[in-house]
Amino acid sequence: MLIGTKTVLWLCAVLIVFMLPFAINRAVVSAALPYLYENAEQCEISEADCILVLGALVYDNQGSLSPVLQDRMECALQLLGQGISDRLLLSGDHGTDEYDEVNSMLCYANKRGVDKSLLFQDHAGFSTYESMVRAKEIFGCKKIVIVTQKSHLYRAVYIARSLGMEAYGVAADLRPYANQKSQGLREFMARNKDFLSCLLHISPTYG
Repeated sequence: MLIGTKTVLWLCAVLIVFMLPFAINRAVVSAALPYLYENAEQCEISEADCILVLGALVYDNQGSLSPVLQDRMECALQLLGQGISDRLLLSGDHGTDEYDEVNSMLCYANKRGVDKSLLFQDHAGFSTYESMVRAKEIFGCKKIVIVTQKSHLYRAVYIARSLGMEAYGVAADLRPYANQKSQGLREFMARNKDFLSCLLHISPTYG
């Protein structure tokens, strides 16, 4: 039995729609990969405008960070000590008084003896995409080193470079983390979302 032309076209369309998210995911990863470092020791960047630390879960507003965010801060502090940049930009969710990633990161850095003059805060980094847009447009960054876990780093670096910044990434994977499989699925979906955000030049919540 011969398959009709319309059926073939319909099957091709379904296949394209199914494969497109995988192609976008691969494009994001491939574009970012040359600019990633596996750890702080390998990073050879100098004179960056800032070391950008992306927020994550906090347990209170006094510097009690989740393991994921604690490792990001530790990696960023090491890069600061190496002279990669002379300032940290702490970007995260501070949408309510009850939940404040940014001041929690600030408290953590203060407890580690970091001079307050080296710490800058973005209280409206509600997403990775918004953190990158605001780093460029609000804080005037042109050359940045981004710190987060590796699975997240591909997307962050891709967004930053799509926006025209000279961006590099340092992975902060200092230990195994819970829910790795679900995090991988989340990143797959988020890479597709942020690919479209870059393509459409979506504005952040606060400009």
